[in-house]
Amino acid sequence: METLRFLVENRADLLKLCLEHLRLVLIATIAATLVGVPLGILLTRKRWLSRPVLALANIAQTIPSLALFGFLIPVLGVHGIGALPAVIALFLYALLPILRNTHSGIDGVDPSVREAARAMGMTDGQQLRLVELPLAIPIVLAGIRVATVISIGTATIAAAIGAGGLGTWIFRGLRMSDDRLILAGAIPAAVMALLADQALGGLERWFRRPRRQLAKAVSTLGGVLLLLAIAIFGGASKPAVNRTITVGSKDFTEQVILGEIVAQLLERDAGVHVERRFELGGDLCHRGLVAGNLDVYVEYTGTAFTTALKRSPVSDPKVVYQTVADEYMRRWNLVWLPPLGFDNTFAILVRGAEARRLGLKTISDVVPLAPQWRAGFGQDFVSREDGYPGFVRAYGLRFVGPPSEMDLSLTYRALSSGQVDLIAGNATDGLIDKLGLVQLEDDRRYFPPYEAALVVRGDVLERAPEVRRALSRLSGRITSAEMRRMNDACDGEHRAPAAVAKEFLDKL
Repeated sequence: METLRFLVENRADLLKLCLEHLRLVLIATIAATLVGVPLGILLTRKRWLSRPVLALANIAQTIPSLALFGFLIPVLGVHGIGALPAVIALFLYALLPILRNTHSGIDGVDPSVREAARAMGMTDGQQLRLVELPLAIPIVLAGIRVATVISIGTATIAAAIGAGGLGTWIFRGLRMSDDRLILAGAIPAAVMALLADQALGGLERWFRRPRRQLAKAVSTLGGVLLLLAIAIFGGASKPAVNRTITVGSKDFTEQVILGEIVAQLLERDAGVHVERRFELGGDLCHRGLVAGNLDVYVEYTGTAFTTALKRSPVSDPKVVYQTVADEYMRRWNLVWLPPLGFDNTFAILVRGAEARRLGLKTISDVVPLAPQWRAGFGQDFVSREDGYPGFVRAYGLRFVGPPSEMDLSLTYRALSSGQVDLIAGNATDGLIDKLGLVQLEDDRRYFPPYEAALVVRGDVLERAPEVRRALSRLSGRITSAEMRRMNDACDGEHRAPAAVAKEFLDKL
């Protein structure tokens, strides 16, 4: 009932996300059909090509979407974040079933039928057009049906690269530990997949009836695609603007809040049009800034120092900040503005009840217990220079087995439900208080400083000085307590990040 109430109350956002989702699926599926059907036909004529081409299509299916996004950003340049890479990924995933079914459908036509066509004096083109394609149409449609359903489900990952769609709510719900949001994104996606499956299945059965000609098949399918295109793309054009600033954020609550604060501040004080590219996974924000897909986002000094610059962790905040500021300018013409005012270091967390029962206050207190404990960490923490490998060496930790590696938002759920005993979160996360977790003191001072600061493209500040003036208002204005309060407002009270950001700016 709560999910249904949420969908009704947010029906405008639901419609927007559904249209974004369908737009991605439609473009990718049409493109895969336009490429897959002719290519499948070609493979029946050039049989020596079928094995390598189908092998390549199979390989494309195995490429993880986030890895593909990371590869496409530098290749696509200024179009490397948003709809285009998402469409390319969906196209590659949809191509195989269409290609394989087209090839199988035509190749599977009864040889005696082909012999009869040749005996009637038909050319190869006439045989294809008048005999093979009409017989293969149901199988081709079955491939398009499978590709469409796969694309609808897979398109949820598009939110990780700022392409929108229903995955936006799913990822947000995972971060905020909000089942209502997860279901609000998953249920409409599942309904769309079922409706598409039923509609295309009905079309497939319709063409299995006798006396249906190829012209009717093409015209009907073309008409359906045209109507869908008009419904989805009609009125989608946006007015031209002279100045557009693209604001990015990483894929956790704090980043989305900070992204909204930056976006709203620029709209209000700099008078520019802002394009939001939020909830980008992995290091896509940094890649996007370097490639020119983004203009500004909030980064953390320790992350930039160890991940982007590949330096060993250093504990002096001034040294870390000055190093990243100098190196970012020298390498990429990226400007670090003064820190926002809070340090979001890694937080080693345990359940509150366990900390009180065992008297745990520091990370060193865990060392004798670790051989009986299970640890769970986000992928980012496991792979970073300043993360898991150095952390366990610094403290001499040995857990009962290798740590469970999962999405950061899921580690909180795993800890609170008793599936793991220790995780690495972020010091300003609202879920720490909401779930009753305790942060252990980093008594050996292993973790470097992670001061939050805005990173802006140098060319943006040169051509739009009003952007620098507006953004400078945030320097030193967000304390750790204020950031945790805003995170808790989203994660604990389930308020919208945009509303929390506006509340903060009203007091600025």
